[in-house]
Amino acid sequence: ARRQDSAGIGIGFYGNSETSDGVSQLSSALLHANHTLSTIDHLVVETVERLGEAVRTELTTLEEVLAQRTELVAATRGARWQAEAVAQQLQGLAFWQGVPLSPLQVAEDVSFVEEYRWLAYVLLLLLELLVCLFTLVGLAKQSKWLVVVMTAMSLLVLVLSWGSMGLEAATAVGLSDFCSNPDTYVLNLTQEETGLSSDILNYYFLCNQAITNPFQQRLTLSQRALANIHSQLQGLEREAVPQFPSAQKPLLSLEETLNVTEGNFHQLVALLHCRGLHKDYGVALRGLCEDALEGLLFLLLFSLLSAGALATTLCSLPRAWALFPPSDDYEDTDDDDPFNPQESKRFVQWQSSI
Repeated sequence: ARRQDSAGIGIGFYGNSETSDGVSQLSSALLHANHTLSTIDHLVVETVERLGEAVRTELTTLEEVLAQRTELVAATRGARWQAEAVAQQLQGLAFWQGVPLSPLQVAEDVSFVEEYRWLAYVLLLLLELLVCLFTLVGLAKQSKWLVVVMTAMSLLVLVLSWGSMGLEAATAVGLSDFCSNPDTYVLNLTQEETGLSSDILNYYFLCNQAITNPFQQRLTLSQRALANIHSQLQGLEREAVPQFPSAQKPLLSLEETLNVTEGNFHQLVALLHCRGLHKDYGVALRGLCEDALEGLLFLLLFSLLSAGALATTLCSLPRAWALFPPSDDYEDTDDDDPFNPQESKRFVQWQSSI
């Protein structure tokens, strides 16, 4: 029983570690997905603000400088309309903005629960290890009081083992059912919690060639508008600067804003592709359905072995108690003590002989 208990404790430590690794993968995937979504929102807000600032300042200044040339003013207004169109299209790319569900909060909640779960199992394993060791010490020294204490502790650990086994079995069954078809459950739950359209969720969770990017039209229109703005600014630089030198400064500022906008746009194209977020989704599923589930099964085996070993120990300790030699009640008494029964008997014999 002790060997079985020791093997169960080793399996329990391994299962606890595997479960913790799986949950850590889930938390890391959620944090990375949150970083991706936050970066998309940040780039959209920054780009829209830059374009709005350019429309309010540089383009307005350029119109005033080129007021004498009607065709140049028309080109400047065309660039303004294109910039406003780009800003309007980009605002629709921040699809996670305002969504009540936060991957960061979910990751923090999961990490918080996992930290206490891991600590509870470590304490349970250490408690069972101590009970095993002190039971062996009590049997080796034939200490009745230690055996009594360890019998009570074994009963307590047995109850905890049965309770943890029930919890592990229920969790393992639920997780196995989830892992058999996770996409449908995750899609429905995410749509319910976020209110996002099924097109967006299917694109990121499934990420296959049969599903088109729901933002492709916005990205295409934005790219065309940026290209038109670029060509219009180049035309204005060729035609307006020789006649209106004061137009050079706002044009250079607009070129700089356009370069930053194009850089942000290319980052958005990469981030909005389903490849990144779907990879995080796959990592989270592997953490749950491989490492965490494997760890739960090992913890279930630990609880089963532990309960069996403890039950065997509780049944065998009374028989071991019966084999202990009877204790001498007077082995620690002093021979010269007048209250010693043996000394009193000798005193009575001495009196009768007088």
